[in-house]
Amino acid sequence: MVTSAASTQAPGQACARLGLVIAKRHAALAVTRNALKRVIREAFRHCRHGLRPADYVVRLHARVPTMSLTALKRLARAEVDTHFERIGRTPAPRGESARDKPAAPTVSTP
Repeated sequence: MVTSAASTQAPGQACARLGLVIAKRHAALAVTRNALKRVIREAFRHCRHGLRPADYVVRLHARVPTMSLTALKRLARAEVDTHFERIGRTPAPRGESARDKPAAPTVSTP
């Protein structure tokens, strides 16, 4: 998965927002796509208040390996938690407070 943040903030935006791109070509079954979306949304809910106000997009960039749904959910949650933790640790640029402006685009790969 790849996580990125928009470099500009929407007017009046006071909190972090999430966008998901889970392509059918990478996760052919609807059950798999929906499970990934639920896991990512739940991880985001837990850490959204620790993130700077910005639009964050999580994109699936590789084919999902063949495994049980339970194992896939655990793997996805661990990876997404790592991405959001890394984004949350990113310091604000000099001269800005952590809540003034969104982070520069952040791209993380597994």
